Amino acid sequence: MDRTKVIIEDRQKAVKIPTGIRLLIRRCCNAVLQMEQIPGSCEVCVSFVDTEEIRQLNARFRNRDEVTDVLSFPLGIDGNYDVNPATGAKQLGDIVLCMPVAVEQAKKYGHSFQREVGYLTAHSMLHLLGYDHEQGGIEAVRMREKEEAVMTSLGLPRDSSFIGNPDELPG
Repeated sequence: MDRTKVIIEDRQKAVKIPTGIRLLIRRCCNAVLQMEQIPGSCEVCVSFVDTEEIRQLNARFRNRDEVTDVLSFPLGIDGNYDVNPATGAKQLGDIVLCMPVAVEQAKKYGHSFQREVGYLTAHSMLHLLGYDHEQGGIEAVRMREKEEAVMTSLGLPRDSSFIGNPDELPG
């Protein structure tokens, strides 16, 4: 049976991570891999960071000295990935989630923090698999459709996500 190992590290203090977020991230990673029919075992690293760290990473690796919501660092090219010799798993890459921005965006878009984190995870996983929306056009549309398909499969479709009690949002 194929297995996905998702290593999650919390490197920030700005947002208290709610119960269930780590499980949601693992479910999102698995849902993307299943939808894309990626065979074999895989490994993904996910880090929670604050606005200063993501700004620094964005400046260093993308030459954009600004805060963003998520960064993806794929390790593969055209479906070819390094393999962890100890496990035989494909090493897909790293996802860096800015938790304060996720809180802000959940409020801005009127949905739950869980949906925002799930969406950003699905979005980033697709980047690790080679999808790119930066040029717009059909690739951006295709990526958005896939993101929403994953969110729907996890019970977090765009239509039904809402902010219940504002006190339940982190931050």
